[in-house]
Amino acid sequence: MTPEETAREKSLGGIFVFSAYMLWGFLPLYFVSLAPTTPWEVVGWRIVLSLVFCVALIAVTRGWGRMRVILRDRRLLLWTLVAGLLIYVNWQVFLIGTLTGHVVETSLGYFINPIATVLLGVIVLKERLRPAQWTAVGIAAAAVVVIIVAVGNVPWIALTLAASFATYGLVKKRIGPSVDAVSGLTLESFWLVPIAVIQLVAVGVTSGLTMGREGTGHTILLLLAGAITAIPLLFFSAGARRTSLTVVGILQFIAPIMQFLTGVLILHEPMPFERWIGFGLVWVAIAVFAVDSLLASRRQRTRAVTAVPDPV
Repeated sequence: MTPEETAREKSLGGIFVFSAYMLWGFLPLYFVSLAPTTPWEVVGWRIVLSLVFCVALIAVTRGWGRMRVILRDRRLLLWTLVAGLLIYVNWQVFLIGTLTGHVVETSLGYFINPIATVLLGVIVLKERLRPAQWTAVGIAAAAVVVIIVAVGNVPWIALTLAASFATYGLVKKRIGPSVDAVSGLTLESFWLVPIAVIQLVAVGVTSGLTMGREGTGHTILLLLAGAITAIPLLFFSAGARRTSLTVVGILQFIAPIMQFLTGVLILHEPMPFERWIGFGLVWVAIAVFAVDSLLASRRQRTRAVTAVPDPV
């Protein structure tokens, strides 16, 4: 691949990743528009329709060969099961937060997710952190303490989202390139179908399912839940393998920023002074984390250049 083609691929990758995070940023508005559907029904349909969408995509792209390879590997199947359970927790808690007036708190979860991912790498993978990274972790921890003390309750939605998605990322790292994005999401959705059926039946016999009962527009939006779940993941997968981790790391803050602005400016969720202090500390931690990542990436590129021997 020529330098021009490489640069073009990296630019295309950045566009894909940017598109993924933009779509994720709009998710709260999409899910709020599904009212009066409950979080439990939304997640039930989201699982079932994601599976339908992915199976159709595999059929169109003739990806059954990749799926058969995965199905023959019990280790990979087990990891996809674990990934499915983790993403279920993430989806369910995100929907509970979004549909109960806690969009700002969901954004907090995704703001601290990169720091939770780094901390998980220390605990599980025995990775070593740079001093600046430890500083960011400490500031983020202080922010959570401030929110707990000042607001008077534990931000369990934010902490669960950060922990579940960070662990999901760790599982995906364990799986590596052995499972492509479409096959992975297909299997994760497949494992969750029993949970989806239980939730839909439970909602059906209690409050009643809203599918088809709230007008054509609502039904169409609910039927799009599978595509809206899968498309950003596919964009992210296509972009992440083309562009650098530094670009991915910087762009990942687009979604929580959009979610925060949605909660404050559009949905008018309360933001008392104490909460602003907590979020301010989180943003300081993110700034420390981002600057350190950029400097570390620059040092690595410099070492790589100086390590290349001069041509003879």
